[in-house]
Amino acid sequence: MTAKKVILTGDRPTGKLHIGHYVGSLKNRVQLQNTGNYDTFIMIADMQALTDNARDPEKIRNSLIQVALDYLAVGIDPAKSTIFVQSQIPALSELTQHYMNLVSVSRLERNPTVKTEIKQKAFGQSIPAGFLTYPVSQAADITAFKADTVPVGDDQEPMLEQTREIVRSFNNIYGKDVLVEPEGYFPPKGMGRIPGLDGNAKMSKSLNNAIYLADDADTIQKKVMSMYTDPQHIRVEDPGHIEGNTVFTYLDIFDPDKEKVQELKDHYQAGGLGDVKIKRYLNEVLQAELKPIRERRESYAADLAGVYQILEEGSQKANAIANQTLSEVREAIGLNYFKK
Repeated sequence: MTAKKVILTGDRPTGKLHIGHYVGSLKNRVQLQNTGNYDTFIMIADMQALTDNARDPEKIRNSLIQVALDYLAVGIDPAKSTIFVQSQIPALSELTQHYMNLVSVSRLERNPTVKTEIKQKAFGQSIPAGFLTYPVSQAADITAFKADTVPVGDDQEPMLEQTREIVRSFNNIYGKDVLVEPEGYFPPKGMGRIPGLDGNAKMSKSLNNAIYLADDADTIQKKVMSMYTDPQHIRVEDPGHIEGNTVFTYLDIFDPDKEKVQELKDHYQAGGLGDVKIKRYLNEVLQAELKPIRERRESYAADLAGVYQILEEGSQKANAIANQTLSEVREAIGLNYFKK
């Protein structure tokens, strides 16, 4: 019997998760979990969230349970996947420290993902050291569980490459194949990122252009009816453009009836189909997809003590595995001074 592959993935708890997270990663995780071919570890990365939110820990604390509810609502099953909290795994901090000695500051500064995020967050010269080094912390998260499969968005490939470099350096320097090189598992092309309601390339909380998994039916409808379409489509009878038209982008992603979507596109481009009509149809499609998720979320939210218990039990299981890896890492380095 072949050994199962190991998945490590997760999210920073900085707010509720939205349909961009759902399309980009959550849906994928549930499908992989349900194949039965993987040992899946899903981490709520509170330590990583603190690297640029250290002065607002309450935000992280409040968001942690929201992210857990979103996980359970989309179908992540604690019987099949281990959901755990990063800060509750002390071994990760020590692994990070060991790996720091194998990475240069200039290499961290060259990481394209980090460079982009530093620019976005406008740190200037005041980059928190913890933020600059978080790719090393990610390497600790991945290698602690000997994960060989990491489902991520396309923009995270440089992070994985950094992890692979650390794994190779460690195994080479200490002459033991303790750590495992991970491979990325990417969403289908064009599915990794969906635009915001306003047509902005990215859906995010800070841009206030997201539909959340926790949104009620009325909120979803209001958001859909406010969506960006074709600014040149003034009258119903005018031909409309579908390129860059966010409503059609969403229909391509969420509507299983591809023939119907093609008919709507043809009609819209020929003229005679109004924006209000296609938005109403998109609203029906999204409500059908999100209603069961919202209902599951509400049922879990009615028992928060039970959700915290899931996180605690998952963290205990994750701890045992991470401690075993740390023990092997210490042994390889030679830090086992008192071993009998």
